[in-house]
Amino acid sequence: MRNISFLRQVFTQLALVVIGFFVALPIWGMMRLAFDGSLIGRPTEFRFIPKTWAFDPLLHVLDRPYQSVDFFTVLRNSLVVSFGAGLVAITLGFALAYAFARFRFPARQTGLFSILLTAVLPPVAFMTPLYIIFSILQIRTSLLALVLVYAAFAMPFCIWNMRAAFQVIPKELEEAAFLDGAGDFKTFIYITLPLALPSIAVAGLIAFLMAYSEFTLGWLFVDKAENVTLAMSIYAMVQSQYSGGAQPWSYLGSLAIVMSIPVVVLFLIFQRTLLERMMFGSVNDS
Repeated sequence: MRNISFLRQVFTQLALVVIGFFVALPIWGMMRLAFDGSLIGRPTEFRFIPKTWAFDPLLHVLDRPYQSVDFFTVLRNSLVVSFGAGLVAITLGFALAYAFARFRFPARQTGLFSILLTAVLPPVAFMTPLYIIFSILQIRTSLLALVLVYAAFAMPFCIWNMRAAFQVIPKELEEAAFLDGAGDFKTFIYITLPLALPSIAVAGLIAFLMAYSEFTLGWLFVDKAENVTLAMSIYAMVQSQYSGGAQPWSYLGSLAIVMSIPVVVLFLIFQRTLLERMMFGSVNDS
């Protein structure tokens, strides 16, 4: 084990404290905003603790976060769209990623570059084509349209991330499975796929977060309040505040805190599995 000098250790700890402070401060500020019942207009001063403790804003957003739509409807929309987008992006993405990583075919590099190009183009460039296509299919105003839109934007990252994971898996493992009589599909399911699960899980989480937090494109495909997501509700609340709305800013803080809970729970559930598989990378952890 390499010894670290005392001075370097002190500077490292101080740097970590400063980084932790800048990470925790916005979170604490949002929590303070959520439980401060004295805020009617926009906050004009920073406080570490609420001036007047109140739980009414939290109870309000848990009842009707957007117009007359109840909270569980908005939460259900967000989870359905986010999990759906992540599942579609992974299901379609890992097949393409494996093909680009293992097979050689004409226009392979062109295909990879085209996928990368779609990732760097601004989303607004796809709004008109998607609007026309989904209108023709008569699904533009459904949650399915949101799932497909968010999956399409997440898929380039998923493909490149999972392609890199498949590339680092030694081909000798697959060749050994072939010698033992396993076919292509069985080799992929029992050998390649378990080793690539960490990257697939990371790609799925990123796709989930992209869909869970996106709101700008969503308004193009939503014309009913019943299809609004949590991210759209926060955006609508911010727009209402800056346009002279009467809702207290504590509602915004409460809804932001509530919206972050599913993400925190998801990471707490999967963090141990992800870390173990990233460290060991074995087909069978036992």
